[in-house]
Amino acid sequence: MKLNPHDNAIRLLANGFSSEFAEFCASDERMHELMMDLASEFVDDNIPIVKEDDAVDVAAELLMRVTCTEVR
Repeated sequence: MKLNPHDNAIRLLANGFSSEFAEFCASDERMHELMMDLASEFVDDNIPIVKEDDAVDVAAELLMRVTCTEVR
């Protein structure tokens, strides 16, 4: 299916800035806070850890294993 010129231009523009956007997200403190919140929620919902400090440590370790990168 061929894209119309407007949609094609939008796709090309996004392609041109995707790497910079990934770097912007990865370096923004808000992204780290959001990802830590999500990691903590994931641990709370899926991993039966009793001590809160241990749950926070597992969430932090999970966060260190995830990155924000551009998809090609």
